[in-house]
Amino acid sequence: MTKAAQEAVALTARQSRFVDEYLKDLNGKQAAIRAGYAERSAEGTASRLLSNAKVAEAIAQRKALRSERTKIDADYVLHRLVEIDQMDVADILADDGSILPVREWPQSWRRTLSGLDVAELWDGQGDEREQIGLLKKIKWPDKVKNLELLGKHVDVQAWRERHEHTGKNGGPIETVGISTDDPEEAARIYRDMMGD
Repeated sequence: MTKAAQEAVALTARQSRFVDEYLKDLNGKQAAIRAGYAERSAEGTASRLLSNAKVAEAIAQRKALRSERTKIDADYVLHRLVEIDQMDVADILADDGSILPVREWPQSWRRTLSGLDVAELWDGQGDEREQIGLLKKIKWPDKVKNLELLGKHVDVQAWRERHEHTGKNGGPIETVGISTDDPEEAARIYRDMMGD
């Protein structure tokens, strides 16, 4: 962090340690514990720290510096998600249906596979044993999860649940002019609006 950035966000030593720990895994509770706060109240402490304007600003600054340093930003993430979505098994198969050697696969496949297992198949025993084949298992990335992430990234909202609420006789809920600090009065008004 630059000296100007440090001066702009003056944190206590433990708050600064919390920021360091939080940026490791974005887990507030665990970051609070690792930063030396009490374990029994770590969740509440993390919540308070994350809502503290200076701590939030420090986290945002550090994330921005990290993105700049790693060259990983929203555009990079979106590009990779699109790349995963466009992966086609035909890209790694020869014309006879066999799997191409890994060095011939497109880079997107080599970077994205969740797993590649190769097992040798043998027949016979001892000196008469001979290899009769290879079993190759390829684990694809989760395409549905990838599409969900793509949808969230570009705000498609394809998976957002929609709830419609109506008032009496299926009409609109009247909310203009309703103001009360009394919970019982608020409940009565709500029941009246809903026709209960």
